[in-house]
Amino acid sequence: MSTGDDAVVGAGRAPRAARTTRRYEPDRRLRILEVTLDVVAEHGVAGTTHRKVAAAADVPLGAMTYYFTGLADLFSSAFTLLAQRWGDAFEAAMAAVPDGVDPRDAVADAVLVGLADDADADAVTGSRRQAVLAYELYALAARDSAVREVTQTWMERTRAALRRHFDPDDARVLDALIEGLSIHAVLSTEPLDRERFRADIARLAPPPLAPPAHP
Repeated sequence: MSTGDDAVVGAGRAPRAARTTRRYEPDRRLRILEVTLDVVAEHGVAGTTHRKVAAAADVPLGAMTYYFTGLADLFSSAFTLLAQRWGDAFEAAMAAVPDGVDPRDAVADAVLVGLADDADADAVTGSRRQAVLAYELYALAARDSAVREVTQTWMERTRAALRRHFDPDDARVLDALIEGLSIHAVLSTEPLDRERFRADIARLAPPPLAPPAHP
């Protein structure tokens, strides 16, 4: 026979069969990083907290400190993932330029894909999410040397991909050019003019390397 105290204790405890069991999730850390980028895109680095990310990712708050030593580690890891994906995409685009095609056209196309590759793209900004994440990354890197390593690696990968088709010094200049044109495109209140963007790249970019002579 149960006592009154037993009844009170039992009333506050969910039946064993009704307790929810979290599924095994080997890629939880990766999913947390992806959700972190979503939270940063919505709230900015300054407005991102462990609690907001945990809630958005539907994980216990303790999971944040299990996988990351602090917010700095979380941001560095999330932006590393982002830069790796951007670098992979640009390298693939530069490696896929066929013989006889002006690589400046391929550069413009690769950048334009990056300006409009999200579902929340609009007529003015192209890809608002990608632009916001890039600016959050730049601002954080300016203050955090660990994150600056992320941007440095990203720039080096971009320039290495460009060196497939351009002189090393020209690749560095072209990298800065496309970055500047991209920033202007997403900050402008005018709709993105894709043809003018391609024309600007073709007009301002350094000349590509001469194709190898075939025997």
